[in-house]
Amino acid sequence: MENAARESDNRCRKLQVVHYRLIMNIQMAVLCDAATDYGGKLNVLGTFDTIVTSHLPAVYPQCSIALRIAFSKIEEGSHKVKVNFVDEDGRFVMPSIDMPAEIMVPGDVNFLVRNFVINIQQLKFEKPGQYSIDIAIDGRQESNIPLSVRHQEPAKP
Repeated sequence: MENAARESDNRCRKLQVVHYRLIMNIQMAVLCDAATDYGGKLNVLGTFDTIVTSHLPAVYPQCSIALRIAFSKIEEGSHKVKVNFVDEDGRFVMPSIDMPAEIMVPGDVNFLVRNFVINIQQLKFEKPGQYSIDIAIDGRQESNIPLSVRHQEPAKP
């Protein structure tokens, strides 16, 4: 009886592993200084999670959101990736970004990876606090990137 229970438990674990491999997977979601997609390779420079500023409102001159998402064969078709950048009160820091993704997995593979790079210029922060870059796929929140903006008085000479 004990062997039968162990065998059943092992089968359940194998099914969980197979199921895990079949679902959409956000492999990377970061805020960085710069990012590019070069021939399917996601290149990321200078990830960060904190901005320290001596002046408010603060303007961050250039940054990028880099996403790498794997889709399985069963997820072929049209998808919508949505990014919202919000402050701790849920107010938008910038307009929402909608990115359509048409997924067609070649017959000889089980998954397809897509890179998404959002370049942002002159990002303005009115106040210090906690911010979030919320990532939704097909209307379902899948991940978020936290960001802390801290105000620090300039050093006195």
